[in-house]
Amino acid sequence: MSFRPIYYSLFVLFVVHSAAADEPVPTPWPEQFHALLVMNKSGSLEVLDLWYDWVNGRNFNIIQKQLGKLTYDLEWNNGTSFYYSLDESRTCRTVHFEVGILRPNWLDGANYLGQQQVNGFLCNVWEKVEFLQYYEDVVTKRPVQWIFHTGREAHVMTFEVGAVLEDEKWQAPVYCFHNEKKMKQSE
Repeated sequence: MSFRPIYYSLFVLFVVHSAAADEPVPTPWPEQFHALLVMNKSGSLEVLDLWYDWVNGRNFNIIQKQLGKLTYDLEWNNGTSFYYSLDESRTCRTVHFEVGILRPNWLDGANYLGQQQVNGFLCNVWEKVEFLQYYEDVVTKRPVQWIFHTGREAHVMTFEVGAVLEDEKWQAPVYCFHNEKKMKQSE
């Protein structure tokens, strides 16, 4: 009777278990940060000024489309989002998302895909629910890029941990609260 198949099976099981245990986990987002992102979707470019404030339950995206107008996406943890402009058009659209803003640990449970060079950085790469791929610098643990499965890419240009936008800037304009056109988005 040979014990080689048993030893081989145990060895394979040990290697697979060790490899899974050695996989890195994504770093949770800081509770407050400011990031400047360059967004690209099929050549349509925009700069996104992102303020994330989990402590106060809010997220703010100030979006400059290439040679276009400045728009604002103000999101609250209660699921309310305001999409508005501050120009003379005074447009505002209110949308309700059931989930609210992303939690700092929103990448928990993501599928590790390995390492890849991205924009000059060696990154750990994860896939989250067949929705996006997230790239984190191996050394600094900062986000470098994420690619949505829709083809939209976010390239992180700056990432300031602990930066907070002044409270008065978090207020949607008064005309957002008198807008009769409200939309609901179901998840």
